[in-house]
Order: sequence, then C-alpha cells, then structure tokens
Amino acid sequence: MAISRAQKETVVAEVSGDLERLDAAGVAGAAILAEFRGLSVAQMTTLRRAARNEGVKLRVVKNTLTRRIVAQAAGGKFAALGEHVDGPLALASAADAVAVAKVLNEFAKNHDSLRIKAGVMDGRLLDTAAIKSLAALPSREQLLATLLGVMRAPLQKFVGTLQAVPLKAVRTLAAVRDAKDGGSTVKNAGSTVKDGDSASADGDSGAENGDPAAAGGKNT
Repeated sequence: MAISRAQKETVVAEVSGDLERLDAAGVAGAAILAEFRGLSVAQMTTLRRAARNEGVKLRVVKNTLTRRIVAQAAGGKFAALGEHVDGPLALASAADAVAVAKVLNEFAKNHDSLRIKAGVMDGRLLDTAAIKSLAALPSREQLLATLLGVMRAPLQKFVGTLQAVPLKAVRTLAAVRDAKDGGSTVKNAGSTVKDGDSASADGDSGAENGDPAAAGGKNT
C-alpha cells in the first residue's frame, strides 16, 4: 500500500530521531540492517517482541526512505549502511550494541530467513563477522552482575571488619578496667604493709623498681 508524502516524512523523522538520539547518547550503541525475506508475519511478530524486551528498536522501512535516513541522520554517521540497503530490510538499533547484535543473531540461529547484512557502531561499518563477535560478548546485565560480584567481596570483608571493631573495643576496655583494678589492689596492699612491716616495704620498693617477681608476689 502506497503511503502519502506526509506519512513518509513522519517515518523519516521518527527513524532519524532514533539514530540521532543513539549518537547523542555518547554510548556504545549500534544500528544493524537485517534482511527478513521469507519470514512469516508470526515470525516477525516474535522478532519484534524479542527486540522490545531487550530495549531494541526494530523498524521496517522502505528502502528509498532507509537510504535517505542513514545518509542524513546524525551528520551522516550511519551513511555506510546505504551500500547494504537491498531487499526487504529491518533496521534495528539500541544504545547497547551488544543487545541489538544478540537479538538479531539469536533469532537468525533458528530462522534461516533472517540474514544480518551490516551495522554501524560509533561511525564505523560492521560486517556480519564483527556483529557475530559482538553478539558473543556478555550483555550489559551480565557485565553489571559481574562488576557487582567483584565489588561485593571486599564490601563483605569491610562490613565484617566494622562489626569486629566494636567487639575489639569492648575487649580492650575490659582489659584496661581489669588492669586498673589489679593496680589498685597492689597499691592498697603496699600502703598497708608500709605501716608495720619493713621487710614487706622492701618488697614494695622492688616492685616499684620494676622487679617482676616482687610485683608477682604482691598480686598473690
């Protein structure tokens, strides 16, 4: 069915906007062309759903409009795709280049009718081999999970250390308290002896001068 000029302009504006936002985001996004000749309506619906679930935009646009879009959008950064516009095509794009590559590559594994043609990432053309390599990389979620795991190990150790600090402090205070209580006993004993036992007074003098044996005798 033919579409009006106004409808064409709307499509061009929408798809161009997708690519320009992708470029403006300053992230490792990508746009990939895939030929879907031979796919049924039900299969295309499945592909669209898979793309939507992964945050990938999938557009089916007439070739004349696709050439115009990739030539103009984002200052021509997607222009390299123009050489690969041939046959019934879907243009998939996402801010996560791995996600868009994975969606198309996984679907193509089970549907021979879907053929990945080319892509553009950061202004550079990607061939099918590069896109398959991109699809083999861990997803953003997997990378975040790995990063969280790396961060979690030292964090758990840090929390354990924080929990140990109050316990250590309590033990230290208890030891100081016990030491003070012991010191008071020795002093009191020494002052009592000094009142009437000169021999013990000599022992006190030994303890004060640093004689461990004398000090030990006093504690007993």
